[in-house]
Amino acid sequence: MREGPLETEVKLAVADAGTARELLLRNGFRTRRQRIFEANSVFDLPDGSLRARGELLRLRQAGSDVILTWKGPELPGKHKSRPETEVGVLDFDACSHLLRDLGYELVFRYDKYRTEFESDAPDGVVTLDETPIGTFLELEGFSYWIDQTARSLGFEESDYILLSYGMLYRNYCERQGIEPMFMQFQT
Repeated sequence: MREGPLETEVKLAVADAGTARELLLRNGFRTRRQRIFEANSVFDLPDGSLRARGELLRLRQAGSDVILTWKGPELPGKHKSRPETEVGVLDFDACSHLLRDLGYELVFRYDKYRTEFESDAPDGVVTLDETPIGTFLELEGFSYWIDQTARSLGFEESDYILLSYGMLYRNYCERQGIEPMFMQFQT
């Protein structure tokens, strides 16, 4: 297994953004980063070998920030944990073209509005993600912080969602009887 930073997180389904915001504020969280639109593009090789190995290559634009992320295979456990490397990029379109020139192709795109929250406990962050398929809190940090924070917000381990937004979207499309495409807001 590769050495490097690990991302550890869980998602929690919530009724709506307003209710989730109130819940976080009541529990001592404050806004760290205001609500921002994110466009996420997932790339893979034509043979799907990244996905087959449990890896992900994502290019994200959030406001003026552009971030290229590689995520490795998930590690077993009650939280979603996997190696992650992120690098800032100056130009979304140029990086997208570079990835295509290297043989990668766009395989999925998903949009969301994200607001980041923090508390005085420095061991994690909560994001409020508003997506076309529902609203989610994402708790990212140390395992003990995730469990403690989830309990303080009224959630149980049985509420933990370890699926990616791509898998959540596929499951949503299956339940709705629609063909999966890209998870984008309708304009």
